[in-house]
Amino acid sequence: MRQSLVALGAVAAVSAGMALASPTAQAADPAASAVGSDSASRERAFAAASSEYGVPRTVLEAVSYAQTRWDFNPGHSSSGGYGPMHLVDADLESPAQARGLGEAPAAAPAPVADTLGRAAALTGLSKDALRTDELANIRGGAALLAATQKRLGLPTGEGTDAGEWYAAVADASGSAEQDVAQAFADDAYSVIASGASRRTIDGKQVSLLPAKVKPQSALVAKLGLHKKSNKGPVDCPPGLDCEWLPAPYAQTGPGAGDYGNHDLANRPVAPKITNIVIHNTEATYDTTLKLVSDPNYLAWNYTLRSSDGHIAQHLDPKDVGWHAGNWYINGHSIGLEHEGFAATGAQWFSEPMYRASARLVRYLAKEYDIPLDMQHIFGHDQIPGVTPANVAGMHWDPGPYWNWEHYFQLLGAPLQSHTSGNAKDLVRILPGFEDNWQTVTYCDDKTADSCGSQPTNFVYLHTAPSESAPLVNDIGRKANGAPSTTSVSDIGARAQAGLTFAVAERQGDWTAIWFNGVKGWFLNPASAPTAVPVKGFYVVPKAGLAKAPVYGRAYPEASAYPAGIPVQALAPLQYTFAAGQRYAVGDLTVPTDYYRATTFSPDTPNDHIDVVGKDRYYQISLGHRFAFVRAADVDVVPAR
Repeated sequence: MRQSLVALGAVAAVSAGMALASPTAQAADPAASAVGSDSASRERAFAAASSEYGVPRTVLEAVSYAQTRWDFNPGHSSSGGYGPMHLVDADLESPAQARGLGEAPAAAPAPVADTLGRAAALTGLSKDALRTDELANIRGGAALLAATQKRLGLPTGEGTDAGEWYAAVADASGSAEQDVAQAFADDAYSVIASGASRRTIDGKQVSLLPAKVKPQSALVAKLGLHKKSNKGPVDCPPGLDCEWLPAPYAQTGPGAGDYGNHDLANRPVAPKITNIVIHNTEATYDTTLKLVSDPNYLAWNYTLRSSDGHIAQHLDPKDVGWHAGNWYINGHSIGLEHEGFAATGAQWFSEPMYRASARLVRYLAKEYDIPLDMQHIFGHDQIPGVTPANVAGMHWDPGPYWNWEHYFQLLGAPLQSHTSGNAKDLVRILPGFEDNWQTVTYCDDKTADSCGSQPTNFVYLHTAPSESAPLVNDIGRKANGAPSTTSVSDIGARAQAGLTFAVAERQGDWTAIWFNGVKGWFLNPASAPTAVPVKGFYVVPKAGLAKAPVYGRAYPEASAYPAGIPVQALAPLQYTFAAGQRYAVGDLTVPTDYYRATTFSPDTPNDHIDVVGKDRYYQISLGHRFAFVRAADVDVVPAR
């Protein structure tokens, strides 16, 4: 029973009430004149604020990019961070608290830097103006940078050397830890070096041309920040704000199997760690810490806070968390919970959290030799059920608004890599994010148009090459054959960015892929492609087989189980992989094992043992979720 539990995730869409505040709302303070609602207004706001406060424009834009990617946030998450400069109002009730989502913290909350209040004092602008007007907000951010530079006795002015602003940029991180502040400054200066250009979610075009700047990192010593001293077995790279908040391993009842909230193991020796799972919490950070601290609940490895990317580690990597809803995946994965609500997306998935998560995943991937691709680093929504009965109840977080394309850029493994204009058999879904506004409905579970408009990470699949054709059915979610819907939690017809699929057919601007046993059509015009050809392999049923079974786990053959350990049944899922179909291969080296852990005591005979088989499996891209096939049932074919 314990192994079937699933961790925090978007079980149901959250209630309405987090509609985006208008980024072009008229300022409440006459001193904050609106720049305008046209696409160039944010660019002009940066120029005006740079001139007014004597901050090099490259520095101002880079700090904003590292905080928000120039988006106008309406009070991010539980931090109350506003606007392109992420000005935090420490005195204002957070959106989460206003909606009744916050609870008493599980640990003492970190002090909040009231950057919005300080900006109001420096500029003379009202807090309301700083929250709602783009010029006022950017002026506030510039004023804070200039004030820090002056306090440190360093030169100001538009023409000053951008490298001399390193300490002020580090201070803008809001962290009291020196290596964390330096990591933020390094991120900002990397943007200056590489340049950046994007259209923000609210339609503003901002560009930062590459510049050769030598960051004067030694100046950070002037800030007098703390040197990090982690307590406990924290497994984090330098530059991340991590703390150890252990999940309890405790007996909860009289029986040997009455315990929580994770299992002891000896990973990566057995089982091997091969995956990292991206979740979102569907709860505030404080509530999440309360849950993971409860021995009657579940545990995962890390929780990341939305406001600043702060990380709490809960498990030693050698132990197995209960987070994926699939015991096989639990045994082989590290679970990262990101504070947020899947149905509201960008309001919680902040840039500091994306960057902290990517830095942590890069570190863990190197430590455990995990490939940086979407077959090994994936969302909870990609994990299959272990039996047909489990499929419909599997989670759909982090949801349609998690920016996978940006995330893999931060990982240093862009999803555009390994593509080939000559490949014909496989395509990778890459619709872009900012310009990919798919219809999503029922974010409050009651009202169809409650989702608002924001970019998405998928394309819909139709039963025929036409926008008017029904969406394909996912028989695991709707056994009656009904079409999938646009509801925020319905992943049945979504081909997600970064996933690779086998091509079934092409007609004009439309491409069909094999998806959960059927052909799914999506618009893919050559002039504006939403998928690109890639190299790789696909599988087909072995000659003579009418179909190949697909599984939600890669368990050993019966003969591999020693006496005293019950054989785990192989239960094929309900999807049909028939002759004539083909599916992209995600991994040809899947471990074949079953980690037996059912009692509290690790000394129990025939328990806490990894049963390893000789049977071989491949991971395939079956639909929105992956699946496993036995090597004996399929042939592997190199894609053309």
